[in-house]
Amino acid sequence: VVTDQTDKLAAALAKIPGKDIVHFAKAVEISHPNIDKKVCTGTHGDRDTSGQSSPTSFAAEAAAGAVAQCSGFATTQRGMSLGKFVTDVKIGEKNWPTGRVFNSTARDATRNSNATAVAKDLVKELTPEEKTIVAGLLAKTIEGGEVVEIRAVSSTSVMV
Repeated sequence: VVTDQTDKLAAALAKIPGKDIVHFAKAVEISHPNIDKKVCTGTHGDRDTSGQSSPTSFAAEAAAGAVAQCSGFATTQRGMSLGKFVTDVKIGEKNWPTGRVFNSTARDATRNSNATAVAKDLVKELTPEEKTIVAGLLAKTIEGGEVVEIRAVSSTSVMV
């Protein structure tokens, strides 16, 4: 998270079971709501623009007006968050690491699309201090995770 390696973070997140992602998201939502509101609110995630021209909410199954994809909106959505994403999209049961898009019918999005979108938001939308907080929460909530000190004082990384 802290070292801005989106691809490596996405690959690591994709290997984590959805139920563990839910625990992480709930920890962020409860302890740092300001961080929670910065994740899964954007427009860079997978979306079928012909079938989902202006989705504004999350859903367990993709539809014309709802996404089963982190940051799969047509415009940035205030009021959406990582916590709302994992609850509404049912990440603990399905839709992780790959989301769903809609064009006449729902179908799988690009492989690992939700893991990639979450990773991108964690790396691109957070301040260095917030990234350090997220790294710690990942280590505490993901089974087998640990915080590793790199470069003496200046940075922290998470191994999953």
